[in-house]
Amino acid sequence: MTTPQQYVQNKAAASGSSFYYAFLFLPKDRRAAITAFYAFCREVDDVVDEVSDPGVAATKLAWWQSEVRKSFAGQPSHPVMQALMPHAGTFSIQAEHLLAVIEGCQMDLEQTRYLDFPGLQRYCHLVAGIVGEVAARIFGQTSPQTTQYAHKLGLAFQLTNIIRDVGEDAMRGRIYLPVNELQQFDVKAHEILNRKYSDRFEALMRFQAQRAHQLYDEALALLPQADYRAQKPGLMMASIYRTLLREIEQDKFQVLHQRVSLTPLRKLWLAWRMQALGRM
Repeated sequence: MTTPQQYVQNKAAASGSSFYYAFLFLPKDRRAAITAFYAFCREVDDVVDEVSDPGVAATKLAWWQSEVRKSFAGQPSHPVMQALMPHAGTFSIQAEHLLAVIEGCQMDLEQTRYLDFPGLQRYCHLVAGIVGEVAARIFGQTSPQTTQYAHKLGLAFQLTNIIRDVGEDAMRGRIYLPVNELQQFDVKAHEILNRKYSDRFEALMRFQAQRAHQLYDEALALLPQADYRAQKPGLMMASIYRTLLREIEQDKFQVLHQRVSLTPLRKLWLAWRMQALGRM
């Protein structure tokens, strides 16, 4: 019989995500809270990625909405919510936060293109900005300004994911790169869907990467010195994600036919270097 704590631990570890390496250095209660919250995000995200029938996926997300409301009313039934709820009060995690993440996943069912960057930003706010906000609280936020930092860093992470996953998303018929930016660089949707590289595609991706780098810089500038130590797990993730972004750039954005990733050992090294030496 798996306990809720074991369930969320297995869910977080199985994802092989960069987030997992940042959690390793946290005190026990904070690690338990972020692991449960991360497992929740994985559960709802997997509904969209793994359920091929949109109707079935929508029903599952509706079930999760109801589960969140029941959990905050004191009746969690899913192991993820059973693991998360004991920490909700301690770290000011609200039902609205979790419902926003589900809303972002619902957007994935209804929308496969974004006309412009402001439209994409709305989606990123729900699936990454809100996640950053909750994570910052769990890590030990003391200053209100840290919320702005967390939202901006979440946006930088999500744009890095979008750059990395262009090919994978295309296989699902999704293109997150804004339509007006494809037009600006004269890249046709069918070229991405058919995984055709070109100088135009590389220029488009370089533009996306520059925007992501700018957001990393803006986020780091927003982090108040008082919260620097507490927010180190987020900075570890920033170090890992930014290193990945630079690898993709050096590789000239060969993302249509493969998913570029860092080895677990390299992620651990980057996380440790940030923790021990404070260097990104």
